[in-house]
Amino acid sequence: MQDGVIRLHIWVSGVVQGVFYRASMIERARGLAIDGWVRNLADGRVEAVFEGDPGAVGAILAWAHEGPAHAVVECVETAAEAPLGEQGFHVARGAPRS
Repeated sequence: MQDGVIRLHIWVSGVVQGVFYRASMIERARGLAIDGWVRNLADGRVEAVFEGDPGAVGAILAWAHEGPAHAVVECVETAAEAPLGEQGFHVARGAPRS
């Protein structure tokens, strides 16, 4: 694991599905050289994990509070975690991790 890499797990609630939130997040994360993933949850939230430079992770977290133009972000919950070595940034498939 590279020194200086942090991992942040987030859950975003509000109007965040059907408004290009995931697609916009992928574009933003890749532009910031952040690794990780994003997915929609059955309860209407979006879940994401970011790994990267603290400044870049902070920048995408700030963006997550706003989202794309048609999103209405009500809450962003966060949890710091130990980096796992994510590669690239993509839409995650399958059941959410516990």
